[in-house]
Amino acid sequence: MSGTVRWGVLATGGIAATFTADLLAMKDSGAEVVAVASRTEASAKAFAERFGIERAYGSWAELVADDTVDVVYIATPHSAHREAAGLALEAGKHVLCEKAFTINAREARELVDLARERGLFLMEAMWTYCNPLIRRMTEMVRDGVIGEIRTVQADFGFAGTFGADHRLRDPALGGGALLDLGVYPVSFAQLLLGEPDRVQADALLSPEGADLNTGILLGWESGATALLACSIVGDMQTTASVTGTKGRIDFPQGFFFPEHFILHRPGHEPETITSGPGPQGLSGMQYEAAEVNRALLAGDKESPLVPLEGSLAVMRTLDAVRDRIGVRYPADERA
Repeated sequence: MSGTVRWGVLATGGIAATFTADLLAMKDSGAEVVAVASRTEASAKAFAERFGIERAYGSWAELVADDTVDVVYIATPHSAHREAAGLALEAGKHVLCEKAFTINAREARELVDLARERGLFLMEAMWTYCNPLIRRMTEMVRDGVIGEIRTVQADFGFAGTFGADHRLRDPALGGGALLDLGVYPVSFAQLLLGEPDRVQADALLSPEGADLNTGILLGWESGATALLACSIVGDMQTTASVTGTKGRIDFPQGFFFPEHFILHRPGHEPETITSGPGPQGLSGMQYEAAEVNRALLAGDKESPLVPLEGSLAVMRTLDAVRDRIGVRYPADERA
């Protein structure tokens, strides 16, 4: 690939706008946004005008057929990730796909297999894994700064008022707290400990069968445990903590895009670790965009920061949680 990575954006919602703004604001990134697609031409044109994008398409098929597009950013709801990412991969495009990666582990495996068969780059847009402070934390844990991990705690929840027709209560759209919010605590725990050996969970379900408030307990043969929670009916702290045999690391509110964390060790004063001043006005998605640019220019087919096997493992855990709490999606029935 040449020195410029040409992006196509598939979908025009809020997360697509945030990502595109970050990508365009990155200096000397070697990236440009050349096309956008929506299910309606009007929405695509409005998005293109907003961000100064040259081409706007009223269908996904037109975007993936565009020869000037190198990589497609999938920003649809997760219920459409399999279809959208699959369409892009079938057309020979590299893909960055929002999280949760797919509706279930089967769909995720299908995408990974397709990318590998076609020799294409595929990455879940787990921006947390690309954040410099999260990377610093994992290095410290790996170097034994807090000893052997014993517990991980993390939660993500907000109190919302969602009617029965809202997508967050629609099983056909993967509705509920787990795939929208719970994916963050689960991914955080598995970044540090890998796929769990045991999964327990309980939840409050809506009349439609979507999880409104979910608690998760994960266990590993090492003796480590993770206590995780997510909610769309309760305003949680959205913090995280990693406790080891020699210390503890605490992340304040917004653990999935942190500006600092605090290291606690016996005999030492608490130490605040910061990433330093970052680019003004950016959300944090620039780090995952930069990783995709780096990988594509290097010819890599997947990222070591967000490995595909890790994304598959997270999807298996989310499936196991849904099995425990009794949440089924129509997509689960399609083989």
